[in-house]
Amino acid sequence: MTFVAKGGECPFMEIEYDLLIVGGGINGAAIARDAAGRGARVMLVEQDDLAAHTSSASTKLIHGGLRYLEQYEFRLVAKALAERERLMRAAPHLIRPLEFVLPHDRGMRPVWMMRIGLFLYDHLGGRSSLPRSRAIRLDTDGYGSAIQSKYTQGYRYADCWGDDSRLVVANVQDAAEHGATVMTRTRCLSAQRHREGWTLSLQCADGTTKSVTARILVNATGSWAADFLPQRAGIPGAGTLRLIKGSHIVTRKLFDGEHAYILQNPDKRIVFAIPYEDEFTLIGTTDVEWQGAPDAVAIDATETDYLCESVNRWFTTQIAPRDVLWSFAGVRPLYDDATTNASEISRDYVLSLDHADGAAPVMSIFGGKITTHRALAEEVMDKLARHLPGLQSAWTGKAPLPGGDLGERGLAGLVADVQRVAGFLDEQTVRRLAQSYGSRVFAFLGTAKTMGDLGQSFGAGLTQAEVDYLLGNEWAQTADDILWRRSKLGLHMRAEEVEALKAYLADHARVEAKAAE
Repeated sequence: MTFVAKGGECPFMEIEYDLLIVGGGINGAAIARDAAGRGARVMLVEQDDLAAHTSSASTKLIHGGLRYLEQYEFRLVAKALAERERLMRAAPHLIRPLEFVLPHDRGMRPVWMMRIGLFLYDHLGGRSSLPRSRAIRLDTDGYGSAIQSKYTQGYRYADCWGDDSRLVVANVQDAAEHGATVMTRTRCLSAQRHREGWTLSLQCADGTTKSVTARILVNATGSWAADFLPQRAGIPGAGTLRLIKGSHIVTRKLFDGEHAYILQNPDKRIVFAIPYEDEFTLIGTTDVEWQGAPDAVAIDATETDYLCESVNRWFTTQIAPRDVLWSFAGVRPLYDDATTNASEISRDYVLSLDHADGAAPVMSIFGGKITTHRALAEEVMDKLARHLPGLQSAWTGKAPLPGGDLGERGLAGLVADVQRVAGFLDEQTVRRLAQSYGSRVFAFLGTAKTMGDLGQSFGAGLTQAEVDYLLGNEWAQTADDILWRRSKLGLHMRAEEVEALKAYLADHARVEAKAAE
């Protein structure tokens, strides 16, 4: 059974689901994919848009976490590095190698520590397709043009860039194509536990409420995970969270080249400076305790100053808060391990399965990082397998995500194919479409021979054909869904272009509502 909710639709679901997953971030999406592919009857419920919160507010990296080695998180780093390799194969359009330059200041970390850390990083994850790290001369190797001349030594290593929000969508697409029911803009109002299962009250986008039954409840609500069971089910929570705000700023491009920089700071934290959307540099992140509502998070002036100072400490081009073109912030829901320093809290995940006294099981997910989402989901389903007789075995380790079946020619081959089929598109749009949709780009390019064949043009290469595809296949409904999560075109579009898109979406919604009457 596959259902893609549009507008205010909320059908009455009469079947009993094996799993009802609350939370449409990366962990909920990955669990839905894994479970549906094993043959489970799955419903995924998300109160907002997919990846609306933490999962679209990352630093856009798929990495092991070099700095976690200082906290002796060897197991986490090894797991993340191994997953990085799997994800590169599963989604080569969404996850791509990225070279990092680490300028060195002897006053921050000694050479021996840097060399040992990079050696471990090269080897902990097993065999890697990425190049090994090496020492470089910033003044002669071509990497130091952006760096102040007093810094002459550094290191180069490889990691990956990743499109966080599109990775969530790809997981949900795969879940739906394996039979999962996906409900966005749907709130879980209450969950009643019985010995044989759960009864949940859902409030749909149109305001109606429906009752759904499931054998197992999965609490993948991210920043709300500690409060979900006490507030919605009236049972004790399974753990506590530390909410850590991470903020980023985006400026005009600060350096040439396709590489990124990882910048050390006197407080032992690091800040990334990453090429972003061709014309910009993404700078982040911070680590600040957050006490407010998880969906009301925003960067503050102190964080902006901190990120600017981090760049100014190393770069020849100096920046100030007035140079920030856009910023975003998200809350990392980290399992509370009583660590005092927010930067040192483990990024590993904790799984809590409660089926006390023979009651229906509930699985709660605490913490985690986007790189390890597939492994987390596989472990969740392995733990739940004994409660779901007949469940098939693990399968996601070698399976491509939707759009990721690019073959030996890879992304470069796909770009060439798109250029050949749609030669009327500019080079930047061709590359964006290939990187966003992978092999599925032809689902809306079709047989178009001109821009006019793709319908209304909204600007920055966004056309009616692409928008309609997002509405019909990727659960998008609003301009923000399209411009900031399904793409990053919000950085490129003028205000009047955004208004034209909003007007089109409003017309589309009216037509859909009338057709549903």
